[in-house]
Amino acid sequence: MYKVKILSIGKCKEEWLSSALADYARRLGSILSIEWILAKDDAALTALVRKEASYIILDIQGKCLDSLHFAKWLKKALVDGGARLSFVIGGAEGLAKEVREGAHDAISLSPLTFTHQLARLILLEQLYRALEIDRGSPYHK
Repeated sequence: MYKVKILSIGKCKEEWLSSALADYARRLGSILSIEWILAKDDAALTALVRKEASYIILDIQGKCLDSLHFAKWLKKALVDGGARLSFVIGGAEGLAKEVREGAHDAISLSPLTFTHQLARLILLEQLYRALEIDRGSPYHK
């Protein structure tokens, strides 16, 4: 089973968002487990990230991939990472320079800017979509 850790700022304040995140976590549950690590602020997030051997940041300056290329990238990253990945989502001020510079890779979910809460949901949906693409399911179509 694949394991993905998602480090982010803040709690999930919206009930609809919590429900959507839970739905995607359930859908992913048979092939990928999600571990949420939520920091109270930027300093706490930076301290948590320092403990990670390798991590990928979500950043507007990162690689902007379509879903098919993201699926290929994800499969390779999971293989290279020993079936484990860590993603880091910054807060309103973005990511600290130290976090950005220490990242193994950077992915952009879009040229648009999203709240850290929406970025969590978009990331989970794209993880689900990528794994469905990999297994040849019609979900992507």
